[in-house]
Amino acid sequence: MTRRAALREAAHWAMREDEAVLAERPPQAAGDIQAVLDDPALGEALHAVAAIGRLSDDEVRAMRDRRRRALGTGVAAVLVGAVGIGTWQSGLFEPAMPTVQHIETKRGEQRTVELADGSKVQLDGATSIDVTMDGRSRSVALQRGEAYFDIAHEEQRPFTVRAGAATTRVLGTAFSIDLSQRSVKLAVYRGKVRFGGADGGKDGVVVPAGWRSSYSGGTVVPPVRFDTRQQDWRQAWVDTDDMVLGELVEALNRRGGRLIAPPPPSLARLPLSGRFKLDDAEELLGAMGEVYGFRVARERDRLRLIAGGEGDAKPSSE
Repeated sequence: MTRRAALREAAHWAMREDEAVLAERPPQAAGDIQAVLDDPALGEALHAVAAIGRLSDDEVRAMRDRRRRALGTGVAAVLVGAVGIGTWQSGLFEPAMPTVQHIETKRGEQRTVELADGSKVQLDGATSIDVTMDGRSRSVALQRGEAYFDIAHEEQRPFTVRAGAATTRVLGTAFSIDLSQRSVKLAVYRGKVRFGGADGGKDGVVVPAGWRSSYSGGTVVPPVRFDTRQQDWRQAWVDTDDMVLGELVEALNRRGGRLIAPPPPSLARLPLSGRFKLDDAEELLGAMGEVYGFRVARERDRLRLIAGGEGDAKPSSE
């Protein structure tokens, strides 16, 4: 017998008034049906509905009289959904399972994905996200890389992005998040977001459109203005005003091409300033090396940065 058939048989048994019949061994699932009938939450919910003007007192009484008959036809299940009673522990009504989606890109690959709620996410290369959605919330975990989010507005279902130790909470907006080894960087292009620690505590700040911030070591950097009209990583540009050389290497490695080895600590912490094109890593790093005092060497299929005075390696012309 199917579960539906068992429930229907149990409902008919529970509605019988004949004591001789009720004295018989109850059918499968009868306990579930009886628990629903006896649960005071149904009556309380009906009173609550009446109190807000949706049903009259006579209608409430009539619905109470019909509730046993309704179980036999499935109307009770509809009523339960209408008044928001989903907390019975009988096992008859289960909440919808959340949808989970994993999306990632390879080095040199950019990809735009539309989520189930209509939001859109553009992923840079070597980027990975996990998306979870249910009836009450929407969340994304940015595991690595950089992504641009264009969030569909749903006031009753906020959207949360977690990247490292930082959390960004929004309703409907557009913003970019960059997760690097050193920090989490946020740039807001439309709307506004709350940006801060993973628990959304007092360290969070509200960042409006045209402002950007970063989170590092448990601290949010005060937001600063930027020009939202300028091209960004999506068009292979980078603004290095708040970047060190190690982070630039991460951004360049997402673009594909020759893999760049992690620079030595003395170079990785080197602060940069300027606006640069990311489409030719070797040329860009070579030009920077002339200014900051390091060299770029080719080693088979990868590049290595060498601090000034370290060894005698020189860029190859291969």
